Amino acid sequence: MDQRLLIVGINHRGAPVSVRERLAYAPDEITAALERLKAAAPALGEAALISTCNRVELIGVSSEAASAADAAIEFLAADRTIETSAFAPAIYRLEGRDAARHLFRVGASLDSMVVGEPQILGQLKLAYAQAAAAGTAGLILHRAFHKAFSVAKRVRKATLIGRGAVSVSSAAVALAGRIFDTLSDKTVLLMGAGRTAELTARHLRRRGVRSLVVTSRTLDHANRLAENLGATPVPFDAMVHQLELADIVIGSLTVSAPVLGPAEFEPVARARHYRPLFLIDLGVPRNFDERLNSLENVYLYDIDDLGAVATENRDERAREAGRAEAIVEVELESFMRWLDELGLVPAIKDIRLSIEELRDYELRRHRGWLASLEPVEQERVESLTRGLANKLFHRILRGLRQSSDGAGPDSLYTAELARRLLRAPSAGDPDEIVDSDSDPSDDFDSDDVENGDGEKK
Repeated sequence: MDQRLLIVGINHRGAPVSVRERLAYAPDEITAALERLKAAAPALGEAALISTCNRVELIGVSSEAASAADAAIEFLAADRTIETSAFAPAIYRLEGRDAARHLFRVGASLDSMVVGEPQILGQLKLAYAQAAAAGTAGLILHRAFHKAFSVAKRVRKATLIGRGAVSVSSAAVALAGRIFDTLSDKTVLLMGAGRTAELTARHLRRRGVRSLVVTSRTLDHANRLAENLGATPVPFDAMVHQLELADIVIGSLTVSAPVLGPAEFEPVARARHYRPLFLIDLGVPRNFDERLNSLENVYLYDIDDLGAVATENRDERAREAGRAEAIVEVELESFMRWLDELGLVPAIKDIRLSIEELRDYELRRHRGWLASLEPVEQERVESLTRGLANKLFHRILRGLRQSSDGAGPDSLYTAELARRLLRAPSAGDPDEIVDSDSDPSDDFDSDDVENGDGEKK
């Protein structure tokens, strides 16, 4: 049956962070989630799951795309314990060509909050590796993801789309730079020690921050990052004291619920004598309760607020994005041709086998006089018949690829017809045995040939 690529998901364009965080997965949750999905949605023959701060997407393959998409949406709702109605207005469903185009555009950073940002490709590679580890990536997803990676590489080499682009981490630091005239005399508390936290810390250092404190729920991780960047590590349970001293707090923890809310912050605010504090939340799910924004002298920015910051060099990237879109379309055609021809593979194998069986059948029928030939002459006959069989097979194959551009029911019908016509004769079936000495034209009666007016001659 026709296997179709499909994608269901939400992203920053249609779903605010308050919705995205409820469907988000931590990196270490995804492999197990895919294993649960395999059991819950058997219509999905292959599946991968990508979860970033800007998107949650399930990428699958199924011969029943519509029902498989429904099952995927139901799974996401049940697995994240959220009502489907909470994210239904924002969800998109893509199939076939549209799904492949979307995957390639995501990998090339054409669908990102900041077009050209480099982090999404690494996140896509992680999603592929997790699907492979879960055993849910098969032939089509392997091909689709690797094509997405090659598209991204080609876009990076052939365009300037990444020039001036800002990542989430650099946008956060740019925002901090707009809040304060200078960052050199400010104390920054960085909550988290993962990749985003590391990139943010490096941007902060380049902007002149001298007092940088790093905390993480795993102290070894905080120690390692602090050592690499010349920062000060602190245990996670000492974070409250650091909140009293910091000017800027950047949250980049992987959490399932906010770690800082009004109740926890009130004693901190009193100890700070209500001195202004700027919170920048890079987490999805969020690190800080949104109600903190209502407190006096507390200014909270989340991941969606960074979109407005990340518009520098937007016009230049937009021009390069047009060139990148053209590359995506060229690579999309290549992938779709491969996918369309995939349905012909069983028929092509059978056609090849039938041609070989016909050749073997004829050689067996003439084995008597062939045996009287010299070995070198027998080899010539073998070579001749093999060459004819190969030419016949390649002509049929070329015809199949040209039939409806190698796609759709026309080519499948032609393949099936060729397979039946080339079926080798069954042993002992007199209706299948043709006298090799007879003239094929003897099978036709001239009285049965009609003229152009539809009348018999």
